[in-house]
Amino acid sequence: MDFHYPLMGLPPWRNKSNIYIISGELRSYAQLTKKIKGLVKPFISVAIIGKTKKSIMKTMNLFRIAVIVVCLGLFFACSKSNNSGTSSTATTEDNLQAQSDDQTMASNEDDALSNDADAAMSSNSSIGGSSVDGVPVNNRVATMGVNTVDSGNVICDATITVDTTSSTRTVTITYNGTNCWGNRIRTGTVVISVPRGVHWSDVGATVNISVDDLQIKRVRDGKTITFNGSKTITNVTGGLLKDLATLTSITHTISDSFNITFNNGRTADWNASKQRVFTYNNGVVITTTGTHSDGTNSDVAEWGTNRFGVSYESLITAPKVIEQSCDYRLTSGANEIINSKGATATITYGLDATGSPTSCPGSGSYYAELVYVTPAGKTYTFIFPY
Repeated sequence: MDFHYPLMGLPPWRNKSNIYIISGELRSYAQLTKKIKGLVKPFISVAIIGKTKKSIMKTMNLFRIAVIVVCLGLFFACSKSNNSGTSSTATTEDNLQAQSDDQTMASNEDDALSNDADAAMSSNSSIGGSSVDGVPVNNRVATMGVNTVDSGNVICDATITVDTTSSTRTVTITYNGTNCWGNRIRTGTVVISVPRGVHWSDVGATVNISVDDLQIKRVRDGKTITFNGSKTITNVTGGLLKDLATLTSITHTISDSFNITFNNGRTADWNASKQRVFTYNNGVVITTTGTHSDGTNSDVAEWGTNRFGVSYESLITAPKVIEQSCDYRLTSGANEIINSKGATATITYGLDATGSPTSCPGSGSYYAELVYVTPAGKTYTFIFPY
């Protein structure tokens, strides 16, 4: 794929007169923007957790982050096509959209599952280890843990069943197929296993999560992805997120091993290994790092094989930080993406329009710098807002 832009003047995403060449076809700014918005639109209304209503600012920030994911998908889809030398332009476009969309949808739903599990455990005092009936210190802190206003309906499209009679206690989340968010329908079962004598608020508490046919159907176009596999979450430091304002920090580690099935029957392998550190500094601060080692890199966050048979790794080379004080925006961090075709991409967040690190821009835009290196060694660099 060739991506052409001016060497001087406004960044290409700000200059509406620019013409982009993607997969051999001319694209205007408007056409490119329309394509990206079409890919990420289904995800801009995904809430962080529980039944808490969607806020405008969080929605916009999910859109911005999703645009970045799509941009990375654009490059890696084209990398596969260019190396094969046999794909038509139409096939390249289809694969480009599919891979970008797959990555965005899977990432959002994987994070949502982790948050649902935390909320479900925190909503029950015998599992969580702390009363959930108190008034939250801060409403936004509560949304990161449990909906204390309506503890009987923590997850709006699911029921929660707790079994404390067995040696291994279970918390079962059954998604009921209702469309309470307006943009997706979830069905399937998630079973969280909690050893007897362990509370989720305990230091080092580890729970195993079994995911059975968790299907997410996108209302807009009917696309489905189905998760089967397992997840393990460890509360390294102990504590519940609803109490974060009074704690120094809370650290969770997460590992995933999923098989994802798509509408057409194709499958992808999805693995993840991350650490999330929650702190409170004029609001919630979430710092995410990758914790998997491939023998060379020790900061791998996600890896696997996509539905087109291309293996990849996503490294977090600088911690990715989201801050409530900046409207839950991604304020800093960096990713490096490596695929089996020999292409790499490095993306750095939290910059201004000149590519320099900056503080929260208020109502303005953060910028990211993307450096893409083709298997042949050709390098493309540009800056764009998110």
